Amino acid sequence: MARPQEKLADSLRALRKLQERGVVAIRSAYLSRTHRERLLRNGFLHQVIKGWYIPARPDGAGGESTTWYASFWDFCAAYLNERFGTEWSLSPERSLSLHVGNRAVPHQLLVRSPKARNRVTPLPHDTSLFDVRLALPAEGQREEKEGLRLFSLPAALIACPPGYFPQRATDARAALAMVRDASDVLALLLAGGHSALAGRLAGAFRNIGRARIADDILKTMRAAGYDVRENDPFSDRPALALPAREQSPYVNRVRLMWQQMRKTVMEMFPAAPGPVADINAYMKVVEDIYVTDAYHSLSIEGYRVSPALIERVRTGAWNPDDDEDDREHRNALAARGYWQAYQAVRESVRKVLGGDNPGAVVDGDHGDWYRELFTPSVTAGIIGAADLAGYRSDQVYIRRSKHVPPRHEAVRDFMPAFFDLLREEEEPSVRIVLGHFVFVYIHPYMDGNGRMGRFLMNVMLAAGGYPWTVLPVEGRNEYMAALEAASVKQNIEQFAAFLARLVQARLEGRPVPRVPDE
Repeated sequence: MARPQEKLADSLRALRKLQERGVVAIRSAYLSRTHRERLLRNGFLHQVIKGWYIPARPDGAGGESTTWYASFWDFCAAYLNERFGTEWSLSPERSLSLHVGNRAVPHQLLVRSPKARNRVTPLPHDTSLFDVRLALPAEGQREEKEGLRLFSLPAALIACPPGYFPQRATDARAALAMVRDASDVLALLLAGGHSALAGRLAGAFRNIGRARIADDILKTMRAAGYDVRENDPFSDRPALALPAREQSPYVNRVRLMWQQMRKTVMEMFPAAPGPVADINAYMKVVEDIYVTDAYHSLSIEGYRVSPALIERVRTGAWNPDDDEDDREHRNALAARGYWQAYQAVRESVRKVLGGDNPGAVVDGDHGDWYRELFTPSVTAGIIGAADLAGYRSDQVYIRRSKHVPPRHEAVRDFMPAFFDLLREEEEPSVRIVLGHFVFVYIHPYMDGNGRMGRFLMNVMLAAGGYPWTVLPVEGRNEYMAALEAASVKQNIEQFAAFLARLVQARLEGRPVPRVPDE
């Protein structure tokens, strides 16, 4: 008789066959009842709705949302294809956001289909599908992107309600900037006789600095006999002029986010102290605060480290071969990597204190920080040497976050633009807050993004003359909630206030966060 572990192995093989075919949304019929119940019982499957499942990790905490958020878009695509065949589309608003790379998981996903029943389908973790019986875009105005059926970019711009433009200004402007010529939208405007829509789009294009496209829309519609009155649907005008030849929506999105958020940051952050007079004294403080910084930064990431372990790793008194406990071994490797990276970051701090451009310094040095952070794990065989090669080459997800970081192909566009923004930014507070936020928003590495973001933040603090600031593990929930609000809702206020409060405390000489006694 087969042992329980052998039976589970059989069920896992059946699940693996589905995964090798790229199946994320698993119907009941795809697995035998025995396999399905065994995988559910052992935590390898989660039920989404009756008859539909997704693969899961049995070590996930109860109620863990990460698996669902990571599977959301693939599940919805498969489920909607099963229900409606090819006769469905996401809304024009959601289509625009996806065209510009915004894959944040929505609270409710609106789906159009002539077969819809105008009903809500509850999904896990306070998400849902709402299918509405509405006409689909014409055949030539549809597009499939990563399994999702969307309005084409021109069709979505025309079908979007006016409220979308001020409410989702960053996505709307990034989408408009993807249009290269007025002819992309004029054919649809003329075919539908959309004089009011033409006026709105002309105003929208002028708002982002595309005067030629705006003028072409107005002239062509008027020449065709339509009375068109230009109307700007946005509630403000960006100070940023988007380059007309920029091909990447990702670059435009990061520049628009930066411009949109910087004023809020400047209003909330304490004034920069200015150049540091005594560089050696500043560096001594950076050295003295190391144990506190390492304890809190590693603890935020879930490592269980003690001051004694951090000190042993720093002084070289720890021998990895003597550590037989796997969890303790990983904790110590993380602590060793943090110590090595900290030394590299200190050199970057010294450069910016000496007057080097902080954006250029971080651009040139951050690869060294990352390699030092993970070299001990490579040496120990925990991760492969290829993981040190550079930015990630696969999708990554953030635990319990509705923010879906950009696909790895987009990271190659995002990162040079990000460092250009840091290099060009003259306001220290903006480099500090947005430097940290945008870095973790992009999530350029498979692991270590939080630690790297906090290192970057402290280099930017030094460039402004602010003291090195530790983010306390006790504030982790507030910290993560603030990053979530900025990533998903484009609201930087909470994150700016959180960092400003910690930095103000350091400026006032209040004690650094506590490290527990042994």
